[in-house]
Amino acid sequence: MMERISLRKAYAEALVEEGKNNSDIVVLDADLEKSTMSMLFKQSFPERFFEMGIAEQNMASVSAGLALAGKIPFYNTFAVFATGRAYDQIRCSIAISYANVKICGSSCGLSDFGDGKTHQSIEDANIICTLPNMIVLNPVDAIETKQMVKWMIGYHGPVYIRINRNELPLYTDSGSEFELGKIHSIRKGNDIIIFATGVMVWKSIIAAEILETKGISAEVVNVSTLKPLEKSEIIKYVNGKKAIVVTEEATKIGGLGSTIALMIAGSVSLPFEHVAIQDKFGTSARSYEELLNYFNLGEADIVSAALRALKEI
Repeated sequence: MMERISLRKAYAEALVEEGKNNSDIVVLDADLEKSTMSMLFKQSFPERFFEMGIAEQNMASVSAGLALAGKIPFYNTFAVFATGRAYDQIRCSIAISYANVKICGSSCGLSDFGDGKTHQSIEDANIICTLPNMIVLNPVDAIETKQMVKWMIGYHGPVYIRINRNELPLYTDSGSEFELGKIHSIRKGNDIIIFATGVMVWKSIIAAEILETKGISAEVVNVSTLKPLEKSEIIKYVNGKKAIVVTEEATKIGGLGSTIALMIAGSVSLPFEHVAIQDKFGTSARSYEELLNYFNLGEADIVSAALRALKEI
């Protein structure tokens, strides 16, 4: 069994490590530091941690002000609150102003499986991707999470990072460095290409192993930069394949599937399947696995999508 590590903890550990060498890093939270794990930064640098209470709009605005003062603010809360409650402040005070603010949307997607639709962000990355000047990241594992935090600190401009609540398997080479806009093959294959992001990389790897038992060779690609995503990166993996599957833990409307479909339109003519959350809100469940399967985001659903795509040839 592959080792699984918490992305939340990795994110906070990276902030602490980088905070030792950069006194401009400050961290803000909205009464959820035990969940986002930003409490680790608070314990190490209490003078650089700001508990803002349940006031996400204010937290976003204060972050913009701190950035204007030369600080590197990371503001943290659940993804649904980070983007939904503070959207106007992100748009006007951060994106338009190109403020050097880093936004952490923790417990993203369906990963907060117990709290239901009010706490599950099926649309957070999709919304932020529509804003000019915003970079949107969705790490596959704890290693890539740490690499992204380091990159974010060195980049001057607004960034949104989506952090899963649960422990996920490791796929990223610990000796590598994050490169914005680059996508990477996790599993090689010749017949079909599966573009996946976040937790869906794990599910896609399992699906590829099942497809192999059926005589189908599937390549799985980790798309951890949701924006900007280069067309050339997509095309180079599509070339030579018989069909395409895109899978994401987000609403099917305006997400990674839509982005890739628009990119290849007019350039590639291949069967295309999209595994994503249908046009509905989340719900509570007893486990993350149960919820993913309920929303047809399991490995069996990816296998079915691949088989449908190949039947269209």
